[in-house]
Amino acid sequence: MNQALHAQPLRINSGIVAALVVWALLYFNLAVLADLLFGALPLARSSALGEAVWFFLFEVPKVLLLLTLVVFVMGVVRSYFSPERTRAILAQRGGAWNNVLAASLGIVTPFCSCSAVPLFIGFLTAGVPLGVTLSFLISAPMVNEIALALLFGLFGWKIALLYLALGLAVAIGAGLVIGRLGVERWVEGWVQELPRCDPGTSSSPESIAWRERVFAGRDAVRDIVGKVWPYVMVGIGAGAWIHGYVPDNFMAAFMGRDTWWTVPAAVLIGIPMYSNVAGIIPVVEALLGKGAALGTVLAFMMSVIALSLPEMIILRKVLRPPLIATFIGVVAAGILMVGYVFNAVL
Repeated sequence: MNQALHAQPLRINSGIVAALVVWALLYFNLAVLADLLFGALPLARSSALGEAVWFFLFEVPKVLLLLTLVVFVMGVVRSYFSPERTRAILAQRGGAWNNVLAASLGIVTPFCSCSAVPLFIGFLTAGVPLGVTLSFLISAPMVNEIALALLFGLFGWKIALLYLALGLAVAIGAGLVIGRLGVERWVEGWVQELPRCDPGTSSSPESIAWRERVFAGRDAVRDIVGKVWPYVMVGIGAGAWIHGYVPDNFMAAFMGRDTWWTVPAAVLIGIPMYSNVAGIIPVVEALLGKGAALGTVLAFMMSVIALSLPEMIILRKVLRPPLIATFIGVVAAGILMVGYVFNAVL
């Protein structure tokens, strides 16, 4: 019996190593695989349709492989966090450090914009200040592990690191500004009347066995990748069309770094749209390939993720219009800063 228990971690770790080897073999031979699949089609690579199809055949497995790896890893990491523990951590500290901590936790905790209302209520009733709560709610969808992994895989570590730093700056700065404006009166009355509760530490994530953490990563892959793959396909399809049919440097005229109004225009265009980061990043890659400026395109992406119209509709259940307008204005100002900084330094 004891031998069987001791053998379990070895089998699990051996399986992880084998899966990583297979992942690496696939990922580093994607161009070869795309060429093999494309060769079976009656298309010329030099044609617009041929370029679009090859882009699609190459990008779909690349993005899905990146997603699978990072979602599994973060599923394991997330097993160390629970909603109760997150609230408890944020309720124990004070000052600007709390905003930094909240934004940092937003990167690794399993929450998205669809969780906005229950998270908002849970944090406030646990005694977490409004500005700190908003830092978390901005960071969680915008500076998440999927965005960072895809940016790293597509553009390299420098771009991913700069995005991480500036994205955190937006989340922290927006939370600090809103927290100091004294806008708690613009939270819906029924939320303010809810009884305050002890954030508690009922969950004990440290006691979970390694086997269960690995299963948590596996379940995260099934849940998250299983849900976002249609968005990935649509996003890559749009990117493939741009790649094949939009002339080279065409986007530079509309989303270039030399025209000041392109960054705010990109933010305004992005807000009404709805997509997740896995679906929008292939579009970002295609736009960049056609001459669009990196800062302008990332401002567009951040506005889609952090200021989407569906999220604002969800937040309207707990926030009054003046606070939603303040939230949009402060976050949009931060995103504009990111766009201009990227365009200036890259």
